[in-house]
Amino acid sequence: MKTTLAILTLTALLLPVVSQAADAQISARQYSSVLAGSWRDPANSARDGYRHPQQTLEFFGLRANQRVIEITPGGGWYSEVLAPLLKDHGQYIAAVQAASSSAYARISEENLKKKFTADPARYGKAAVVEFDPKAPVFGKPASADAVLTFRNVHNWVAADTAAATFSAFYNVLKPGGVLGVEDHRAKDGADLEAIKNSGYLTTAQVVKLATDAGFQLAGQSEVNANPKDTKDYPDGVWTLPPTLKLGEQDKARYLAIGESDRMTLRFVKPTK
Repeated sequence: MKTTLAILTLTALLLPVVSQAADAQISARQYSSVLAGSWRDPANSARDGYRHPQQTLEFFGLRANQRVIEITPGGGWYSEVLAPLLKDHGQYIAAVQAASSSAYARISEENLKKKFTADPARYGKAAVVEFDPKAPVFGKPASADAVLTFRNVHNWVAADTAAATFSAFYNVLKPGGVLGVEDHRAKDGADLEAIKNSGYLTTAQVVKLATDAGFQLAGQSEVNANPKDTKDYPDGVWTLPPTLKLGEQDKARYLAIGESDRMTLRFVKPTK
């Protein structure tokens, strides 16, 4: 059967996901199998030691029968993990900025769609939906079990679209739904304007964005913490791997530090 991938309309996103699983818990064996999957880009797998995907997704409470929307997945690092875990009983949806918004958005969307169409066994149920970054809508209200985003909030803060984006998260989630956020963590008390171009945000700033949108903070995890990260580099967080913006300059030093210190936060949309 020929598999066709198209941008979903909001109506298409309402198609029910029927779970045949008596227990939607994802086992350690399932995580191990997916993380060792041959479909994963070796460069992505090499970063597991910094990104702790299993522990992060377990903290967010991921279950196999959920409809999960990942916001701006970039090259699909987490797509390679989430889509296979959800393909049998749930659904993975990649929400990408409209291709017309920038060349980067267009290329990212094209590459992600190629990834999905090339491997229907893993991505056959995965979907792509576009959103306008200035007026984001991720689906019909109360249609998602979880919204996840990794290292993106600092971009929305820099673009002054963060408040609208968090409101859109709230709208698309079901009551009781989970918002999982990971981002580069600034030192407590850091001034917003001073750090706006550094890629780092304070935990308090992210919590305020979420709670102002109506969410309740349900948990914080140190699974992605890195105490070696001093957060004071010439080119902000992009000085560190994997970007290594300074090239060979002090490369050994930055590789020894590793990837950034990151907050990992779980929010819940109240049921009442």
